[in-house]
Amino acid sequence: MADSKREIERKYEATPDTRLPDLTGVAGVAAVAPRGVFELDAVYYDTDDLRLAAGSLTLRRRTGGEDAGWHLKFPVRADTRDEIRAPLSDTLPPALASLVRSRVRGRPVAPAARVLSTRDVHHLLDGNGLLLAEVSIDEVLAERLTARGRGTTSTWTEIEVELADDGDPALLDAVGDRLCEAGVRPARSASKLARALAGTAPREEREQRPGTAAPRTAGDHVLAYLREQADALVTLDPAVRRDLPDSVHHMRVATRRLRSALRTYRAVLGRAATDPVREELKWLAAELGVDRDREVLDARLRSRIAELPGTLVLGPVRARLDLSSAARRAGARSRVLEALDSERHLALLESLEDLLADPPLRPRAAKAPGKVLPRAVLKEHARLAARVGHALELPPGPDRDTALHEARKTAKRVRYAAEAARPALGKPAKKVAARTKKVQKALGDHQDSVVARDALRTLAAQAHGAGESAFTWGLVYGHEEAAAGERERELPGVWARAAEPGLRAAQEH
Repeated sequence: MADSKREIERKYEATPDTRLPDLTGVAGVAAVAPRGVFELDAVYYDTDDLRLAAGSLTLRRRTGGEDAGWHLKFPVRADTRDEIRAPLSDTLPPALASLVRSRVRGRPVAPAARVLSTRDVHHLLDGNGLLLAEVSIDEVLAERLTARGRGTTSTWTEIEVELADDGDPALLDAVGDRLCEAGVRPARSASKLARALAGTAPREEREQRPGTAAPRTAGDHVLAYLREQADALVTLDPAVRRDLPDSVHHMRVATRRLRSALRTYRAVLGRAATDPVREELKWLAAELGVDRDREVLDARLRSRIAELPGTLVLGPVRARLDLSSAARRAGARSRVLEALDSERHLALLESLEDLLADPPLRPRAAKAPGKVLPRAVLKEHARLAARVGHALELPPGPDRDTALHEARKTAKRVRYAAEAARPALGKPAKKVAARTKKVQKALGDHQDSVVARDALRTLAAQAHGAGESAFTWGLVYGHEEAAAGERERELPGVWARAAEPGLRAAQEH
């Protein structure tokens, strides 16, 4: 079994002669208590091409100290990482293996570096003896490990300051200021592994590290956007497995952005290679959509019920909603995890990587972005205009609901296409994305109401069958029907402000 801990720490350069300055009185520190010296032995694991390190992930098996075991760390933001821990064992625990699956994708994970640390630990305590932070001075010996055995080594000394659970990050600033006053400087590497790999890399490896050139052509810009979304897909896989807030939503959006860009920019990338990938992205979005749609529906229904006066909530309304929600969540969660664990998902990630490594560029890809990207966005915008116009011509009812839903999906494509073009086209593309987002929001709220009314009919029938009052469900249904009508009345005005994309000036003639 694995557990999770949020780690907030900062590292500083030091020398074997470095001594900690007096930290008492810093941001409420009443005492500095020595905790002893520990010998730590950590073996870091990765693929032969260091895929985990490339994503700033660290996977290690450590002995010594108070937290021996397997540790997998995910970056959250600067100085902050989530550490997933599992008990010490000879092989990689399955719980951690699943969290790196999207990156390693079947490739063997083997020892990449060994880091030996002599750690002198001190606790910073408040006036009540409670732990505020842990400060350690580490004497480090790192060794590169290869398939042929041991490699080069590197040594250094560093200071780590790790905030206690639920501690105030301002303490790190205050301690950092005191350390800097004593001549200690922030470390250049974010982790011991990063420094170990950099310090033990063969010279030819350091010399061959490629730089990142700024995008110039239309193809460069499209590929940069696709790489960003493909990276998000890989990064969000373990977040979804950990059930982090909004992770399913963000992964589904990345999937849709990829699929949309591959469709919109067919003039840049050949369809023979991209269409099969688009189909697989459609499959993944549908699998993720089950859980995401459940989240949206639950939040909407709970909000509607919370808005009602207590006198209008008749019967066990919240209990029935909880029961229905739990049943939907169990099924949706299981389906998402099954999809992520499938060989089909791994094949999709491999296909994306292959596509981006050897893109099927068409002749227009070599042209300036102003000659290619606006035309693609305008083509999608024209399709949106036709679908909005068609929907508004229909009388209220199921046919109009379906037409509005189709317009919503097209609005997303326009928005994503404009977002992809924004780095090249600037403000005009930004305006298209912003205005289309408002259209998408109005159409999305309408579609959410359609879905909610379907669910409310089912809940009312279940309540009636169980001998409960169906009054509240009918009342909420009426509210949803009114909300949908309001969105339909607002749509012409919202669309009028987005009807002219304003991208003509961005085109180069």
